[in-house]
Amino acid sequence: CVGFTFDKWEDRVARGLFRYDVTACETKVIPGELGFVAQLNEGRHLKKRPTEFRVDRVLQPFDSAKFNFTKVGQEEVLFRFENGGGDNSYFLENAPSTEGDHAPSVVAINVSPIEYGHVLLIPRVLDRLPQQIDPESFLLALHMAAEAASPYFRLGYNSLGAFATINHLHFQAYYLSVPFPVEKAPTKKIPLAKCALNSGVKVSKLTNFPVRGLVFERGNTLKDLADVVTNACIWLQENNVPFNVLISDSGRRIFVFPQCYAEKQALGEVSQDLLDTQVNPAVWEISGHIVLKRRTDFKEASEASAWRLLAEVSLSEERFEEVKACIFEATGLTESDEEEESSESPYASSSSVPRASSHMSEGCLVLQ
Repeated sequence: CVGFTFDKWEDRVARGLFRYDVTACETKVIPGELGFVAQLNEGRHLKKRPTEFRVDRVLQPFDSAKFNFTKVGQEEVLFRFENGGGDNSYFLENAPSTEGDHAPSVVAINVSPIEYGHVLLIPRVLDRLPQQIDPESFLLALHMAAEAASPYFRLGYNSLGAFATINHLHFQAYYLSVPFPVEKAPTKKIPLAKCALNSGVKVSKLTNFPVRGLVFERGNTLKDLADVVTNACIWLQENNVPFNVLISDSGRRIFVFPQCYAEKQALGEVSQDLLDTQVNPAVWEISGHIVLKRRTDFKEASEASAWRLLAEVSLSEERFEEVKACIFEATGLTESDEEEESSESPYASSSSVPRASSHMSEGCLVLQ
């Protein structure tokens, strides 16, 4: 049913439900090895809903007095997204709820979009879940990625403290017709002890990328992959480590980024010129799609400036290794004594990196 997003999303554009026309925003690929993508979106920070909660706690109770997705207009909802109970996908134009139904999971527009088709997946919306990962909801997000069946459609998740702006469980998703820089970044495989291979999940860590992160992929089933990553996220949540997640390659490749930018901001450790850009590095920025608010920053954007910003997001190498060890313990994974393998090239070792598309109708104009 995700294929119906296009027509329904454009219908909401025609009805004037968005705060601005994102397709009019200038977007360019910054020259360099990784190809960071910069978008100029002047005034988005003025039109976007402000954060209404503390940024120093990853887990916070749901507060019905603050904005949440039960308060959005019905016209912003595109469709209900559920497990149909069979092997085939299908779309029902009208599917009335029955009294015994559990709370619906819905897909709604993001009224402050940063790309074409920008939507929100809101699991069990009426259950009023706070912004924290749980097994059922994370598996639902992976199913959405799989159903989209497009390498250009990715889902992202921001925890509280890592620039989620609403404390109501949701994932974001949109189409971008070029590879994300993190999808092209080289990785180093972490060899796992054989007793830990029952799930079939492979784990790597990013190398030569400004933000340290883990990459989870494959798995015997989608649920195996979801379970491992969910356990990693639950440990981060319960230990107050802010994090972001990118779901790539139709749900087969997942990037997890523990981060500390908000903490550095609070401690006065971020330079003023970076603060002046007003860029809050959440999942899309960390993945390499950077939304800039000022034309000067857009004109002067370079790989060096993108790298400098994102390097402030990353945990130190020592702290990252501590967190990685705890994540492995929480997920039941054990490193073996084998030597780690580095991928020679992200293109040579993986078919999951989408090539830039010049024929896709969706998406803002990307200047090469």
